[in-house]
Amino acid sequence: MPEDRPMSASEIVEKSKRYTLYDWQAQSKASPIAVDRAEGVYFWDVDGTRYLDFNSQLMGVNIGHGDKRVAEAIAHQAEKLPYISPFMAYETRARLGEKLATLWPGDLEKTFFTLGGAEANENAIRIAKAFTGRQKILARYRSYHGATYATINLTGDPRRWANENPPMPGIVHVLDPYRGTARGTEDAATALATLEETIELEGPQTIAAFILETVTGTNGILIPPDGYLEGVHELCDRHGILLIADEIMCGFGRTGEWFAVNHWGVVPDLMTAAKGLTSSYLPLGAVAIKPEIAEHFEENVFYGGLTYNSHPLSCAAAIAAIRVLEEDDLVGNAKRLDPVMRRHHEELMTKHPSVGRVRNIGLFGILELVKSRDTMEPLSPYNVVNETMQAVNKALLERGLFTMIRFNGIMTNPPLCISEEQLEEGFAIIDEALDVADSAVTG
Repeated sequence: MPEDRPMSASEIVEKSKRYTLYDWQAQSKASPIAVDRAEGVYFWDVDGTRYLDFNSQLMGVNIGHGDKRVAEAIAHQAEKLPYISPFMAYETRARLGEKLATLWPGDLEKTFFTLGGAEANENAIRIAKAFTGRQKILARYRSYHGATYATINLTGDPRRWANENPPMPGIVHVLDPYRGTARGTEDAATALATLEETIELEGPQTIAAFILETVTGTNGILIPPDGYLEGVHELCDRHGILLIADEIMCGFGRTGEWFAVNHWGVVPDLMTAAKGLTSSYLPLGAVAIKPEIAEHFEENVFYGGLTYNSHPLSCAAAIAAIRVLEEDDLVGNAKRLDPVMRRHHEELMTKHPSVGRVRNIGLFGILELVKSRDTMEPLSPYNVVNETMQAVNKALLERGLFTMIRFNGIMTNPPLCISEEQLEEGFAIIDEALDVADSAVTG
């Protein structure tokens, strides 16, 4: 085929599947959309079909697609300095570090840059171990922290199971405030008591850190009940355990605050970010570090490094993406649309018997589908996307809406630039698609 002839959608899909490996799925099951372009809250396939992006792809395109301000910043940096060793200093790195110091919660100031979220979490636990001299890391079962060997073992959900042969030593998983397959009971007191007992039984002097997603992402948009994060912070402080807040999905405005920890006034010892940092325009992750921890490495070597640490193009993208968040007041937009999304959720729950639970914080939301509200049995079992949920997803795509379907959940995580009218457009499509789920429930 001549290289200057555009490929058809079928050719793109066929060659992509033949020559590249898709993640998290058997290759015979891969069914990618052949995407041509994207702008704002929409993307278009090669045949011209428009999709409303209701999950910001992987919960990361916070400013929306195709913002020329970011593209121009990347292009300008590419012309001047496309790459330089991370042992060098240059203006874009300096400006981004300075800007982030004004955004991070509390007294967090210094930043270690990484390639993305997984590497941020991996380096956060390295920093914690080096600083404390301890080796164990606490993490939660309903969590996802990345796909490197360390971070997939930190992860609590089923993606860990196939990747722990052998398991990484020193990781201890604990329960969070949500109990059982129904995932509905918020119980801060029980979760904190369990955590405290685990700390006692493991030996607090052996535990370097507790890593948690401030608001759990792919495992259900689980919003911590009031008192939980505050209690975790107190327990960690009491035992000299560092608190690592994973804000890779929930940070940079997603919840209606710059960072989700701000809702509860908790300042972690280390905080990780990625995705929204550049709005996913280029790969970049970050670890925000408290001054006393950063001070430790003034005279002690930090044994970690990445060839693309503080990559100039990614740093330029981050500065521009942050500027868009500020100029367009997108964090404020997420906050303003919080009750609007909640209203749409509640209306769908009132109308559709298959909707068992709804929740959101800012533009971070989910609908949980159930077989019966009496039993709250999930419409699809844990770790399964069954035929019914697949049919719901098919109905969404046929109507022009893309989002993440996971187990029995429909994610509602659009770009933060979405308007109230576009939000209504998305929920109208979900409303129609839920008839498929209702039929499975009511027969």
